[in-house]
Amino acid sequence: MATKSILTKSSLSFLETYLNNASPTGYESNGQKLWMDYLKPYVDTFITDTYGSAVGVINPDAKYKVVIEGHSDEISWYVNYITAEGLIYVIRNGGSDHQIAPSKRVNIHTKKGIVKGVFGWPAIHTRNRGKEESATLHNIFIDCGCSTKDEVEKLGVHVGCVITYPDEFMILNGNKFVCRAIDNRMGGFMIAEVARLLKENKKKLPFGLYITNSVQEEIGLRGAEMITNTIKPNVAIVTDVCHDTTTPMIEKKIEGDLQMGKGPVIAYAPAVHNTLRELIVNTAEANKIPFQRHATSRATGTDTDAFAYSNGGVASALISLPLRYMHTTVEMVHREDVENVIKLIYESLLKIENNDTFSYFK
Repeated sequence: MATKSILTKSSLSFLETYLNNASPTGYESNGQKLWMDYLKPYVDTFITDTYGSAVGVINPDAKYKVVIEGHSDEISWYVNYITAEGLIYVIRNGGSDHQIAPSKRVNIHTKKGIVKGVFGWPAIHTRNRGKEESATLHNIFIDCGCSTKDEVEKLGVHVGCVITYPDEFMILNGNKFVCRAIDNRMGGFMIAEVARLLKENKKKLPFGLYITNSVQEEIGLRGAEMITNTIKPNVAIVTDVCHDTTTPMIEKKIEGDLQMGKGPVIAYAPAVHNTLRELIVNTAEANKIPFQRHATSRATGTDTDAFAYSNGGVASALISLPLRYMHTTVEMVHREDVENVIKLIYESLLKIENNDTFSYFK
């Protein structure tokens, strides 16, 4: 018999709205407002910082502080150069993939509003002449229907405008969530759902809980670096995405054996605190939550690293969501994994039952 879903109609409606909203690195404010509006009934207060990381706080006066964290930004492009003929060349804002760009529609964000454009590409008929040129960062370009630089600038487009893809949320085969920016606004959604469950189930935590949606992860964990010094937590449980390695062209000997639908992924890395990780593993086993393991070598590449090595050392752990097609516009995750990450974080928080527990994380 199937277990009852913990996701409500209201939470799924928020998820769709939140994923569809653009939140490029450095310009996360609209997404953060949506997130805070959703989280507001489930927390006591909010913290925000200079660059826009947002934190919902439960029990703000408690001595011990536990963070659950995701990041709010998505990869994007910057306008870098406009030709005399009105074509736009770009540079990355985060890890944007040049190979998926040709023929994609784009939104150019300007003070006058969204300007539509497309990444143009020569027709196949004109490319089959000897050595065919592949898409690179240096030859992809955006066409917004103008024939001169002056026309482009009259639309409000200038060097430094940020560019996102408009691809929106959809569900495949009833249980696969697909959208751009699931990396990692799904993390923000999942930690908000943990807060909702705590409130609806009337759980009283003996510590302060800081539900943290950091900015600027995609360009070097910068938001987490800043907000951890504001919060000064004792413990941090971070959630991000990792690669489903079952698709073609991924080498399991290098990337590990991970698959969406088989549960959350618990990380093993120097930045991961052994005691906290084992608490999470034991929680998963006790609650019959399926999980996978992933060794990430010297760095996790996530905000876990920023929290772990801050403030003289913060006991940190990473619970990841298996994802296909990272940094494309069709990122895909399994609904059951989303629910199980939420359950695992929720149950792990309940496992930290009293203040004596914190002595184990020193």
